[in-house]
Amino acid sequence: MISPDLLNPLVLLPKLVILLFAFPLHELAHALTADWLGDPTPRRQGRLTLNPMAHLDLLGSLMIFFGVFGWAKPVYTNPYNFRNGPRAGTAMVALAGPLTNLALAMIAAIIWRVMMAYDGILDLVGFNALSNLATFIDVFVTINLYLMLFNLLPLGPLDGMKVLRGVAPHAWDGFLDQLERWGMVILLALIFLPTFANVNILGIVLGPPFSVLYSLLLGV
Repeated sequence: MISPDLLNPLVLLPKLVILLFAFPLHELAHALTADWLGDPTPRRQGRLTLNPMAHLDLLGSLMIFFGVFGWAKPVYTNPYNFRNGPRAGTAMVALAGPLTNLALAMIAAIIWRVMMAYDGILDLVGFNALSNLATFIDVFVTINLYLMLFNLLPLGPLDGMKVLRGVAPHAWDGFLDQLERWGMVILLALIFLPTFANVNILGIVLGPPFSVLYSLLLGV
């Protein structure tokens, strides 16, 4: 059975905005940071653009409509071109994407708080419009926060692994090599555990920081 939320325009619209704007902006942030650090690889691959067609992945795009996670095409770089060194440069490039999702959530929250501070907002837009906007903001902020936190997990292909490699001592390299090698397997296991074992480790790990950030941004 199809979940009613999948067909709810108030849920679909912010997901569509995330797909066509937030995903490309996330990848553009990676590309711009790499370009700024001296690596021409993303520029040569046509990734210095907000055009969704340059960034979106079909399966990753479909996934965002069935939950709060999805992905786009990775931005490839040559770390040895980074003027601040491969480790620090890679960490900075990786961190740029999740920070973009945080910035988008913050902008949406600021817009909402400014509107709520205006006493005549209900008379200006009406109850239904305000309720619809609240749903849009809620979904938009929720997904961007989860995308940020999910991407910061230090596993396999995620940005968090690259950030960790950038700040961890060289003595950790062997352990991180093994963790990265098995990262995708671990990640898939965590994603599908709730379905097969009724254990939501991702929810346990991501839930508390999400709740704190959501409360700070929207005050609820």
